[in-house]
Amino acid sequence: MTEPARGPAPAITEESPSLDPLAIDRAYRRERARRRARIERRHAARRSGLRFWVTILALAFLAAVVILAAWQQVETLFGI
Repeated sequence: MTEPARGPAPAITEESPSLDPLAIDRAYRRERARRRARIERRHAARRSGLRFWVTILALAFLAAVVILAAWQQVETLFGI
């Protein structure tokens, strides 16, 4: 069965408050939290790029040390 159509929405009178103060405060805090989260994501993305390059440089340095140590061992082994 169908439901009867709803009547018009109750009109806002002068006596009733136009907005709930708690709702305004919650919306304000929610927007501040969203802004902080957006800024934190941006900073995290920058830090992740920096961490990537630091890790690559550390691995390249470690690889160079291992290659030089192996080269020295090869030279002493074969008397070059």
